Amino acid sequence: MRMKHLFVSIAIAASSLAASVQAANITGAGATFPYPVYAKWAELYQKASGTGLNYQSVGSGAGIKQIKAKTVDFGASDMPLPAAELNAAGLFQFPAIMGGVVPVVNLPGAAPGQLKLTGAVLADIYLGKITKWNAPQIAALNPGVKLPADDITVVRRADSSGTSFLFTDYLAQSSAEWKQKIGSGTAVKWAVGVGGKGNEGVAANVQRIKGSIGYVEWAYAKKNRMQHTQLQNKDGVFLQPDDEAFKAAAAGANWTGTPGFAVVLTNQPGKASWPITGVSYILVHKSQPDGARAKEVLKFFDWAYKNGDAAAVELDYVPMPDSVAKLVQDAWRANLKDAAGKAVW
Repeated sequence: MRMKHLFVSIAIAASSLAASVQAANITGAGATFPYPVYAKWAELYQKASGTGLNYQSVGSGAGIKQIKAKTVDFGASDMPLPAAELNAAGLFQFPAIMGGVVPVVNLPGAAPGQLKLTGAVLADIYLGKITKWNAPQIAALNPGVKLPADDITVVRRADSSGTSFLFTDYLAQSSAEWKQKIGSGTAVKWAVGVGGKGNEGVAANVQRIKGSIGYVEWAYAKKNRMQHTQLQNKDGVFLQPDDEAFKAAAAGANWTGTPGFAVVLTNQPGKASWPITGVSYILVHKSQPDGARAKEVLKFFDWAYKNGDAAAVELDYVPMPDSVAKLVQDAWRANLKDAAGKAVW
């Protein structure tokens, strides 16, 4: 009889432990741009701490909606929210990682990184004004490259997307017509194109459709061995994308002079700067009903700042500098409170 009671006690203890572990897991949703590095960090962090992360790669717009609705512990967006929107929603924003967006093509006969494009030509392609791969505007940038007379199929995001914000912000700075007709944002009224959901969807469509062009975060292009293009930066230099070019674009960022750390790194000056570089942001509520759970979120990103650089660099992201991480952690202490008004961090 005592043995039976022992088995029951063990079962209850095991059940309680499982519930405790489950409760410790944190949830996030949003940008697809940083998903590869967040997934890697989550894997490493769970091994180090036992705490899991369930991150939904659903796009920046959906992530913002979910954190505002308080259905996740944090949201993620590649477009920084302005101070007025943060204040209205009671949100706090901080940078987690930096990386680059790259144009990708499915153009038989062209080697990865061979094709050169400018922001103005890219804008005209996405405006539907340049429709053939052998158009004079493309041919003039690519002497010696055999360009087919095939139609160009434009691929863009179908969902609200921070990657689209970075891409359209660059086009708006490169083309007055784009700025006037389309503008920049997470969701714009596209002139032409086939939609794909997430960086994953755009990558899949470009791989599937011969003669297509799209834009994805660099890690997706590398992972899928896609044909990326060179891109002309603000100083007129044609560059290949890599983490050094993303670092160069981030070098002049003013993290202290912008409310909410809302730095936009598109079209930065410098011969070595990749023109579509961006920051991925985390959104959390300033007032946290469950201070212990909120602290678990901060512990994850604290760990990432201190231990996640190697994984980030391996995936060609740019880690946040230590000086910026310290600014962020000081801001956690000042801004994030539990239900009793006590600092979470």
